Amino acid sequence: MTSLLSHQISLAFFVSFILFFASTSSNEERKVYIVYMGAQHSSQYPTYELHLNLLKEILVNCSPSESLVYSYQRSFSGFAAKLSMDEAEKLSEMEGIVSVFRSKTLKLHTTRSWDFLNFPQKVNKNPILESDVIIGMIDSGIWPESKSFNDQGLRPPPRKWKGHGTHTASTAAGRTVSHASLYGLAKGTARGGVPLARLAIYKVCWSFGCTDPDILAAFDDAISDGVDIISLSVGHSTAADYFRDSIAIGSFHAMANGILTSTSAGNAGPYHGTVDNVAPWMLVAAASSIDRHIIDKVVTEDHVSTLVRSFCQHICEKNRDDYPLFYLQGNATTSPGDCTALPDINMVKGKIVLCKYFSDEIFSTGIKGLIYIDDSSLDVSYLYPVPFITVSSLNGLNLLSYINNTKNPVANIHKSEEVFDSEAPLVASFSSRGPNTITPDILKPDISAPGIDILAAWSRVAPVSGIINDTRVLAKFLILILSCMLYTAKPMYPSAGQDELSYGAGQLNPVKAVHPGLVYDAGASDYVQMLCNSGYNETMIRIVTGDASSCSARNNGTARDLNYPSMALHVQSGKAFAAKFLRTVTNVGCARRCRYKAEVWAHHRLNVVVNPSKLKFSELKEKRQFTVSVSGRSLPGNSTVPATIIWSDGKHQVRSVMVVYTDYTDFFS
Repeated sequence: MTSLLSHQISLAFFVSFILFFASTSSNEERKVYIVYMGAQHSSQYPTYELHLNLLKEILVNCSPSESLVYSYQRSFSGFAAKLSMDEAEKLSEMEGIVSVFRSKTLKLHTTRSWDFLNFPQKVNKNPILESDVIIGMIDSGIWPESKSFNDQGLRPPPRKWKGHGTHTASTAAGRTVSHASLYGLAKGTARGGVPLARLAIYKVCWSFGCTDPDILAAFDDAISDGVDIISLSVGHSTAADYFRDSIAIGSFHAMANGILTSTSAGNAGPYHGTVDNVAPWMLVAAASSIDRHIIDKVVTEDHVSTLVRSFCQHICEKNRDDYPLFYLQGNATTSPGDCTALPDINMVKGKIVLCKYFSDEIFSTGIKGLIYIDDSSLDVSYLYPVPFITVSSLNGLNLLSYINNTKNPVANIHKSEEVFDSEAPLVASFSSRGPNTITPDILKPDISAPGIDILAAWSRVAPVSGIINDTRVLAKFLILILSCMLYTAKPMYPSAGQDELSYGAGQLNPVKAVHPGLVYDAGASDYVQMLCNSGYNETMIRIVTGDASSCSARNNGTARDLNYPSMALHVQSGKAFAAKFLRTVTNVGCARRCRYKAEVWAHHRLNVVVNPSKLKFSELKEKRQFTVSVSGRSLPGNSTVPATIIWSDGKHQVRSVMVVYTDYTDFFS
């Protein structure tokens, strides 16, 4: 069994590497393209043959079987193929084709978290219902020997499951593992949110990244396999049109089959407009801190101590001596502090190096440690094969002054320790920010979830840091990034560089999500109407849905008419504004009569009115509509002004956030 699994993984890696090479090589005329054809359609040909016939019509000096990479036919229709630019253009003009786009290589967005969310280990849950939940994980694969995936005591798999990444898998559905830690740090119990749930793992990511064809193949399989939730922490460098985006395409068909897709906002923060997963039918989570900080300090010979966030435990226990402290001063061809351009590796061997820039190659030079000057990531602890810390520019200048004024400067990076962080939760500096650049009036990210220094299972054969020469492969648990799949949120409050465009509705709240009171329902037809309102034509939409969907007379509306729990409005700076949001809520909290009253808090620049301000329900699943009107005088550029609408019946509080914003000058900086 082990040899068969190894063979399958090796074959998968080979296919993925070919995809990566074919999609990036500049020497090949043909590149890998995605040809998306929407939902499955009835045809005189089986889907696979239909795809081959389409290729046969446009290929020049190449057979269809040579060109075809994937045929998607289980849950939607489309294929990946090696095409020239002319061949791709011909296909895009054919009837029944929604889009044709070049394959891209996406990046992975890579314990205490559940306790921090007040989600207790012994919360009242239905074990039978929980064990029938199937979570499809699309990422870098899984290490099944981890204790987090022990199946002892589990019921037989649910009959609906036809089916076949360790870190994100264990945070979602990992079993309880006591005394977990990473070399003594972050000690505690590692557990998933739903430890009895089933996991279906779809490996699409390798050391070079994750390709569009593999991601679509994983969605195609996961939907057909009968999963209930799909989770992936993968994204493009920028947001793309919904039907030229493999994740948006796959998640649309998942939604149409009643499957929620949860994904991460991205790792391109702290700039605005960098959130790359923005489709409204996905739950998108920003990464935030928990109340545990892992800190470290570097001490120089003059006993100057610099306290920073860092992870250095196992190696720093061994490296207790002071080492020479080195800084590359630069010359006519090299910038000061540029450790990517060392003229001679012997310059740094056996030393701690102070760098403004570096690459992984430096860890093969024999350095004893690295101090990285970077103001943008001071809230993140990194793992590397040598002691590594990140310092601010100010601290970097202090260290540089020490180097320049000392004959033989030395330093020592101490062992890390944990401290309590009373300011949590705060959005991570790396977490991608809104607004949504594809549909500006849909707020993304949706919520914030723990994503800094999270302890979870890790492969026993993968290097701890991911660096090839790192020999530390014994860690069962690793501190990385978490994406979560829950629906309600606690308020978070604006601070420097953080607002609703950073954290959405706020910090996820798994306990309250069980009893929400009211819900905002949105199904396939609602998203179709949103696409109509956003300018997608009816012919394309019918191909995507595979039914007789039409753009109704209401298509003179806007995307903000979607029945979304949050409300976003993009306005032009310097001009007065006014807009309305129509919403429908469904009663899921009271079986008999109940009344909800609207409470509004709004920024002083906004005038917000809810009509009606009271809602009456007499039975479960009863629906009620209301309108939220917002207006205001002109706002300056780089502005975000919030409001909150809370429906309360004395027992439940149903909170919706609103944000009105202007253009930001730091888009895509």
